[in-house]
Amino acid sequence: MTITRQERAARGKAARTTAPRSSHAEFTRDANPLQLLESQDATRVPSLLPIRYGRMAASPFAYFRGAALPMASDLAGTPATGFTVQACGDAHLLNFGAFASPERRLVFDINDFDETVPGPWEWDVKRLAASLDIACRHNEFSARQCRTTVAGAVAEYRRAMREFATSPALDVWYAHADVDLLNATPALRDHLAKARKRDNLGSLRRFATTDGGAVRIAPDPPIVLPLGDLDSADLRVRLEQLLEAYRATLVPERRVLLDRYRLVDMAHKVVGVGSVGTRCWMLLLLGKDDDDPLFLQAKEASRSVLEPFAGRSRYANAGRRVVVGQRMMQTVSDILLGWVRATGFDGRTRDFYLRQLRDWKSSANVEAMKPQDLHSYGRLCAWTLARAHARTGDDIAIAAYLGSSAAFDQAAAEFARVYADQNELDHSALCEAITAGRVVADTGH
Repeated sequence: MTITRQERAARGKAARTTAPRSSHAEFTRDANPLQLLESQDATRVPSLLPIRYGRMAASPFAYFRGAALPMASDLAGTPATGFTVQACGDAHLLNFGAFASPERRLVFDINDFDETVPGPWEWDVKRLAASLDIACRHNEFSARQCRTTVAGAVAEYRRAMREFATSPALDVWYAHADVDLLNATPALRDHLAKARKRDNLGSLRRFATTDGGAVRIAPDPPIVLPLGDLDSADLRVRLEQLLEAYRATLVPERRVLLDRYRLVDMAHKVVGVGSVGTRCWMLLLLGKDDDDPLFLQAKEASRSVLEPFAGRSRYANAGRRVVVGQRMMQTVSDILLGWVRATGFDGRTRDFYLRQLRDWKSSANVEAMKPQDLHSYGRLCAWTLARAHARTGDDIAIAAYLGSSAAFDQAAAEFARVYADQNELDHSALCEAITAGRVVADTGH
């Protein structure tokens, strides 16, 4: 049964009774964040855990990047309207960025979907808002500048959602951030210029070397550790089987492209902050010659941090969960995005998703931004998040709930302020645990 636009809007306004917009300023905590972080250690590479905690200890902003699970637990107790979208699950500032479209245009979008799953739209907005407040503090902005930046971003989300609610569905799916307009912001202009240099040839110069006349991935322990024995016949058969399983998840024309390349080397790579300890592989393939490289990244996918609170994914393969969520939320996606289930060298079966390692992919240097730049960047990220939510949720109901006033903007900004305070306490607790020897951290990487 199809409900009318008026009925959808009425549902949105009715949700103000069960979840008043002012109530989104509320925040309470039940779980211990360090215990939640340690609960993730069991499935990660033990030798890499000190790097994870060392990176998180660097600053409250770095800690926040790795603390998606504690925040998911915190958000589970906050008010929600009941309107579900395809949630990013980790919508902090550095999970937005530039990358190449299939038409070789530079586009801006959400670029990390490790935690994506259907969930409340409010959770993404609040994680983005909190990351903005924390970034403002990291950059030593005044309290007033922090508040203005956060409230401005949330207001942009609200305005964008109201605009998408009046647009045809096709227009919402076609909508994209105009990268040409981003060049008006100096900090973003520099970011975009660097992004175009991060391609497969750039990866070849950055990560590869020539060994005995053969191109190989250069070791950089403990961050990059080549497999070393790819010439083993048994291992090569296993890897070819894995590539074939991944190939089957691509559309036919992309399989033709992949078939033009052959695998020549593979290495384990430490990535990110929150992802440190998960299994991530670099695959070097060559095409016509040594100057025709293709770098793929195979990243381990496990249960989303939202699933214990928002419900289990419909996909048994966590890699497929990531890929489907990414394709739903992004205007365009990597042409070689796919997934696979593999048995590792330890005999355990794990899920992975694959994409190009670098294809003009780049994140802005948020920690170097001045107030006006970060204000503009926050609004851009908020617009992008609203577009993703409008593609996958009831944009009319959400827009009607948000309304034309700043009630939700101010509540979310207050939540961000309070959560940023808590984040500083959580970061201090981690540093104290490291100092006391309860948590082992390697601060040298």
